[in-house]
Parts: sequence; C-alpha cells; structure tokens
Amino acid sequence: MLPDHEFFKATELQTVVDMLASEQRSVKLLAGGTDVIFNMRGRLFEPELLLSLRDVEELREVTELPDGSIAMGTACRLTDLETHPLEARWPGLVAGFRAVASRHVRNMATLGGNLNLDTRCWYTNQTEEWRKAKGPCLKTGEPVCHAIKSSDICVALNASDTAPVLMVLDAVVELVSAAGVRCVPLRDFYTADGIAHTVRKADEVMSRVIVPPIHDRVAYIKETARKGNDFAYATIAARADGQGEKCSSVNLTLGSLSTRPLQLERTAAVLSEKGLGDAALREAVGMVRNELGVLTNLYTPAAYKSRIARSLVRAAVKHLRGEGEP
Repeated sequence: MLPDHEFFKATELQTVVDMLASEQRSVKLLAGGTDVIFNMRGRLFEPELLLSLRDVEELREVTELPDGSIAMGTACRLTDLETHPLEARWPGLVAGFRAVASRHVRNMATLGGNLNLDTRCWYTNQTEEWRKAKGPCLKTGEPVCHAIKSSDICVALNASDTAPVLMVLDAVVELVSAAGVRCVPLRDFYTADGIAHTVRKADEVMSRVIVPPIHDRVAYIKETARKGNDFAYATIAARADGQGEKCSSVNLTLGSLSTRPLQLERTAAVLSEKGLGDAALREAVGMVRNELGVLTNLYTPAAYKSRIARSLVRAAVKHLRGEGEP
C-alpha cells in the first residue's frame, strides 16, 4: 500500500509553479510514476502531496526552435519521443530513449521523470523490513554510509539512461519557478551527493529539455543483465566530429557507475588529439580507470565496474568509427 497522501492533478504549468511556491507540505512531482510510486510503496519517501504533471499540455510538446534546436517537454512519454519525426535527426538520442526499461514502462515513463530519477543503492532500494534489519543510513536518516563506511555523503548511483546521451549532445534544461526560468546545462545539473543529487530547487519544475542541432557522430550503449527491464550495469554515450578515425573533438560520458553521469575528459582528450585509431584507443582505454575515481560495490563488484567501463569506451569508439552496431 502507498503511504497516506493527497493527490492533485494540474492542467497548467502556472498552477504547478504557484503550488510549489506556496505549498507548506512536502511535495513530490509525479509524471509517469513508474519510479515514484514504486519507491513510495517501499517507503523510501512519503510526501504529503503528490502533484501530477501528466495533463499539463505545455510539458508534453515537442517543438523546433528557430536555430534548429529541438525543445522537448518533460512530461513527454518516452514512447512518443522515440517515434517523433524530429528525433530522427539524433539516432543516438533515440537509442537512449529506447534503452529505458520495456515498452510497457516507456508507455508511461516520461523524459523529465527519467532525468530526475532518484538515485539507487543496494542497501536502501529494498523492502522497509530489510532496511530496518540492516539499519538506517545517510539516505534514510543516520550519518553512516553502508557502501563506503568513511563517506560523509551518500554514494547511491544515478540510474538515468537518457542523461548520458543528452549530456554529450549539450542539452540544456529549463527550470521554472515563481522567480522565472533558469537554464542549466545538463552536464551541470547533477551533483556528487546521492541525496541532493540535482541542482533543482524544491520550488522548481523542469519544464523543457533543449538539444542544439549537431552533425557529429553519436553512439549509445547500455549494458544490463537482461535486455528490456533492468537498470543498467553501465551505459556510455560517445560523440565525435569528423569521419572514420579522423576527429578533433570527442565527448565520452558514462552512466550508472556513480552518483552522477561521469564525463571522461582526459580520456576523450587523448582521442581528440590523436584520433580514433587503434593505438590512440588503447592509450585512452588505459586511462579510464584513473578517471573513474572511487567505485562502490553496489549491485556489481567494483572490479567489474572498472572492466565494463573500459569495455564500453572501446565498443563506443569502434561504433563511432563505423565498425558495427553497439
């Protein structure tokens, strides 16, 4: 059963903004609900008010801007986005949409919901009874991290499938509040804290995601136990200009390995300077582990995370070179 709460279905964005500005109770925004409802059943959070965005028409629009960018409303269903005509220009982006769970989930799940997905930890994303037996942690009210005993911040993992590919595409998110509209590059949206894991304030709602026009190559790969339903062991989004092994700009972003999507800046710099040939790729892959930082043993062993990160970088670069599908 869900914890006791009130429910309000908004139909206008201004109503949502006004309620967030004035509401004294704890509020949880609800779009598709595929993650929120599940976590409420597990008593991971118990908001006093669920504020539904599903019927806010302004948040369900996909439009082309004068400069060729596309603006996607955050209440757009992932099913609709992966088949929208405008998305055909960004096949890597569509791959990110299609990677989320199953068709049944994508029929309900939304873009904003996936980007704001709550972080996941093996020690907290369990039943309430299991957590009581283990004992509380940073995320559930006590100053202790079960994953890294010495950590003073929560290291729960960011599990968004769409965030890495939108980050390499230089996407910008719009955050709307009573104070106005705040635009934040998605690469700056996430934090290292698994609890306060985004920069969105309590009185803000993410309204649109804007993706500028690009002509670069993009690859997206998701590694998971079973295709279709599971959260990822790891994901990668890769972008490069040029053709074949020639390039001057590379972006590599890993997902589902840390509290926020991880941009491999030094690894990408090697490829940007030396191209996508085998020698440069070997050198770049050798640098990946140092850029990963501390790896927690959540869901998969830390050593496996290191191996899968290197494997994904290798596979993504080969795809950028035109060598098979990811």
